[in-house]
Amino acid sequence: MHKSVKVILIVFLLTACATTPISDRQALILIPQQQEILFGKQAYKKALKDQKDSENAHLNQVLRRVGQRIAEVSAMPKLDWEFRLIESEDKNAFALPGGKVAVYTGMLAICKNEAGLATVLSHEIAHVIARHGAQRMSQQLLLTGAMIGANLSLRNNTQRNIIMSALGLGVLYGITLPFSRGDEGEADQIGLVYMARAGYDPEEAIHFWQRFSEAKGDKNPPEWASTHPADKTRVKGLRTYLSRAKYSYQNIKLKYGLGETFNLPAPADKNIPEKPKPVPGVSVEALSPN
Repeated sequence: MHKSVKVILIVFLLTACATTPISDRQALILIPQQQEILFGKQAYKKALKDQKDSENAHLNQVLRRVGQRIAEVSAMPKLDWEFRLIESEDKNAFALPGGKVAVYTGMLAICKNEAGLATVLSHEIAHVIARHGAQRMSQQLLLTGAMIGANLSLRNNTQRNIIMSALGLGVLYGITLPFSRGDEGEADQIGLVYMARAGYDPEEAIHFWQRFSEAKGDKNPPEWASTHPADKTRVKGLRTYLSRAKYSYQNIKLKYGLGETFNLPAPADKNIPEKPKPVPGVSVEALSPN
């Protein structure tokens, strides 16, 4: 490679580094944010095309209320945030660039209250703020040697798979894929501070993940074989971040604590009782092996 080309490439890569809020981690992002947001909105529309919105007006109101409170204290309060409650027994949630967040009703039983829901939403919002989708897209584009910048398009079949996978969506778009263990840990760290700043007791995040672990039972793969941190590792990490989050919580005027406890409708009767089958999640750890 010609020396001048190497210099240009080095300068380009250095200027493409961004500092993530809260974690202060340096990240390589080669995708313009407006383009990332456009991809996120398009992917969100595809992902929810065949999904049914919950008709529970009160729970929809609670979801939007908690989500907006967290979004307002995030590093990107001006994004076009949207929070959708999807009618499904799946214990799942995901977020896409541009502030598009979806939570499945099956997750609410584990959340139990607003602070539990805040744990999920702040984690999802953290993925958006950290631009984890753009980071993965940048990595994949570098590995594949694809053109970076305005030439990216969802209309290009090869690029579509790269973009959708990077944003956490499978080929069928209805299948969500997990982020890496590093991204998950960073989302936990950022999310814990955000939920505290929004007025929710950050200690409930520990309880949420413990409940999630109990719901999964023995379905976890070994940590080395999973893109998600093991539950014990995750809880241990959250405990190390807790002091900073509690400091934020103690210094805000308006506190909601655990917030409202959910009064969830009883599940519909089935001829054959069966536990709902989970699906992999973009960011909230899946109930089934990845």
